[in-house]
Amino acid sequence: MSDSQNNSVAFVATEVIPQSPPPARETGVVKWLRENLFSSVTNGVLTVVALYLIYLVLAATLPWIFNGIWTTSSLSECREVLQGKTGACFSVLTERWHQLIYGFKYPADAYWRPNLAFVLMLVAIAPVLFFDLPRKLLLFTAVYPFIAFWLIWGGTILAPLVVFVGFVAAAVVFQKFGRSSFAVGFFGGIAVALVVWTVGGALIPDGASDNALLPAVPSRDLGGFMLNLMLGVTCVSLSIPLGIALALGRQSDMPLIKGICVVFIEFIRGVPLITLLFVASVMLAYFFPPESTVDLFLRVVIMITMFSAAYIAEVIRGGLAALPKGQYEAADSLGLDYPQAMRLIILPQALKISIPGIVNVAVGLFKDTTLVSVISMFDLVGMIRGPILASTEWNGVYWELFGFAALLFFVVCYGISQYSQWLERKLHKGH
Repeated sequence: MSDSQNNSVAFVATEVIPQSPPPARETGVVKWLRENLFSSVTNGVLTVVALYLIYLVLAATLPWIFNGIWTTSSLSECREVLQGKTGACFSVLTERWHQLIYGFKYPADAYWRPNLAFVLMLVAIAPVLFFDLPRKLLLFTAVYPFIAFWLIWGGTILAPLVVFVGFVAAAVVFQKFGRSSFAVGFFGGIAVALVVWTVGGALIPDGASDNALLPAVPSRDLGGFMLNLMLGVTCVSLSIPLGIALALGRQSDMPLIKGICVVFIEFIRGVPLITLLFVASVMLAYFFPPESTVDLFLRVVIMITMFSAAYIAEVIRGGLAALPKGQYEAADSLGLDYPQAMRLIILPQALKISIPGIVNVAVGLFKDTTLVSVISMFDLVGMIRGPILASTEWNGVYWELFGFAALLFFVVCYGISQYSQWLERKLHKGH
């Protein structure tokens, strides 16, 4: 061997070589743009065209928005201030905001009542939407509908109190007899509630509303976006349990129950909602006793709830059909009866699967509340099309009003959509 080979010593690295930074095109904004907007020639062309269209829209709308006028009292004054320049007349929003939110008949000194009801609603629905909160808060959720009714409509507090006592009595009867026989507990609870409401209503003196803590406000004075929120929240809250009952009834082995549910669902789904609203406005009162005066708001709630429940029933039926047969067999092997199996095993899984469909129906229902304007209920759209545009001061203002309405509906519907996506991630529906 040579001397150089004898004297060579192996070298062992004592430190880790530092990592080299990734190429510029594989990190940061450049990577995102390359993968999402310019991943191919076709996508690159479409991205450029879309950006150009967005530029055209913004170039036309941003000056109109930034040059908007907020302080005038009529459309003619807005045009005088603008002096031919492009600009929006947002003054209609600042002057008529109370009509857009509360309607044009709700007492101005009572605006705090629906505002307080809205804040309390957020507290009441919190334990329902976010199930990590203490379950004791559900007690306030159960009481909230009666508090909200008294705040918004006013009058004597005895009326919502009697209804609340009726519901409590029905719950007690169902809790006692429902374990042995679901039908006996359910119909017995309804019978007890009706008796309590009838007796309690007869005991309320006729002049009770005159000495009430809050002045009474008739339903015909409700309006604006407040009416849309009330209809949306009420009908969605009522239609989900009714839809669950209809879905279970359609899958029942009892021919009579199944037939009634099938006929109801298919009939309601085959009729436009606007037709049902006309029925609520004109014909539904004939189905009640002659001496009774059923409020139009209640009639509309009944029809919209029936309409929404029929669609929710089909969504939940799809969730029930998606469950493997082994889940039903597992419930039978545990010795669970039908109510226990549905409550503990079947429905929790079916409702998880049905979340996107239920949210879709809820969003559509909230937007469909604007249809009540065709039966002379002045909701947000009804206020815009009726009293505001009919006035001489604001006749001709369209984009500002309907844009404001679209913004309000977008905020609510987008919030519902984001909550549903959070709920799906929370429940790990895909695992």
